[in-house]
Amino acid sequence: MSNLLPKVREICRLFEIKPSRSKGQNFLINEKIYDDIVRAADLKDDETVLEIGPGLGFLTMKLARQVKKVIAVELDDRLANYLQIGSKAQDIENVEIINEDILKFNLNKLAGQEYKVVANLPYNITSIFLRQILETDNKPSSLVLMLQKEVAERICALPPEMSILAVAVQYYGEPKIIRTVKAGNFWPEPEVDSAIIRIDIRSNQGKPTLANSKLFFRLVKIGFSAKRKMLKNNLAGGLKIEAKIIQEILDKLPLDPKIRAEDLSLSDWHKLFAALAKFMV
Repeated sequence: MSNLLPKVREICRLFEIKPSRSKGQNFLINEKIYDDIVRAADLKDDETVLEIGPGLGFLTMKLARQVKKVIAVELDDRLANYLQIGSKAQDIENVEIINEDILKFNLNKLAGQEYKVVANLPYNITSIFLRQILETDNKPSSLVLMLQKEVAERICALPPEMSILAVAVQYYGEPKIIRTVKAGNFWPEPEVDSAIIRIDIRSNQGKPTLANSKLFFRLVKIGFSAKRKMLKNNLAGGLKIEAKIIQEILDKLPLDPKIRAEDLSLSDWHKLFAALAKFMV
């Protein structure tokens, strides 16, 4: 392992940076894994990368050498200040440091241009961030994310272990786990292992309109509303439809009348939505 811990500790000492657990600040100290992230992003020299949570900038500088521009969004004031100093010291001119909360970042700044996302996301904002970035009109072409291993596995799940998160991400893109990353590769060491995940965004061709997408996810949420109940009971209650009508629809698809929401594939949800859309106006 190419251990960056001594360097990380020295930077933190000099700039009085104290890693914050509440902000999810666990610095990756294995340089090989940074290289794995860059490789997974499959970058071209004319591309723009939106990096979230650049931390001490080890990944930022590797990205900057590969692409046209890096927009690095960092919430922590001291880290953002260090990144400004560090990029100037290395004569890196294609990195824009934005000291801001990524959940408040205006993605319209990237309107009209293709971009990729590379991020070591704080675990506590993963679901919110994914919803925001995947629902925006100006989606990235792909995302390479360092996530909590359990969350990465949930995103890539297949029936019978689907969840709202899995359906939502798979609706917009094709996720796959690149590799797992043990907790010992970070400082301070987190309590859980992580994983690098890549999500390739689907083209909009043939997809429902935005209005229909909202209805689609309303249906999914209703389906998952009570995990221990059969799907037909959740749908009947949530849509205020007689159970026998739901039963008839499931029979026609065909889906097992005792099926639960976590047993449905993305394709099953599309078929179910097509059959139930008329009840959701």
